[in-house]
Amino acid sequence: MRPALLIAIVAGAAVLGGGVEAQRQAILLPQEITFTAPFRPGGPSGATLYGDPNKSGLYVTGLKFAAGQKNLPHWHQDERTVVVLTGTYYFAYGEKWDESALKAYPPGTFLTEPPNTAHYNWAKDGEVILQVTGYGPTSAVNIPQDK
Repeated sequence: MRPALLIAIVAGAAVLGGGVEAQRQAILLPQEITFTAPFRPGGPSGATLYGDPNKSGLYVTGLKFAAGQKNLPHWHQDERTVVVLTGTYYFAYGEKWDESALKAYPPGTFLTEPPNTAHYNWAKDGEVILQVTGYGPTSAVNIPQDK
């Protein structure tokens, strides 16, 4: 893991001081973060960094996309913010996979995923690591695609 990941994690946890009651203090060093099985079938591997995405309240997760991994159109019930930590993240809003609509976002990019808004993404050029912050509970609803 890179220092930028540690900074983003600590910064995400520091946000708790501004109007949201802290669940706990959190400092995670890069070597303490373990990406495990995907949070949902076919999704990227994940790491819960703060809170619990399955419960009501603030959560922060890390998502790691393998090189070439596609995440087909889906939506989440909660509003989320995303920071690209490593790699080039290809992202677009929409209910149908359209490769021409995907735009490349480098490390440091901040974007939002409004609630119930379809989007899709791709780690086209190599591994991508994201930090996702939201207010749970969260879920993902896949949008069926024509074959």
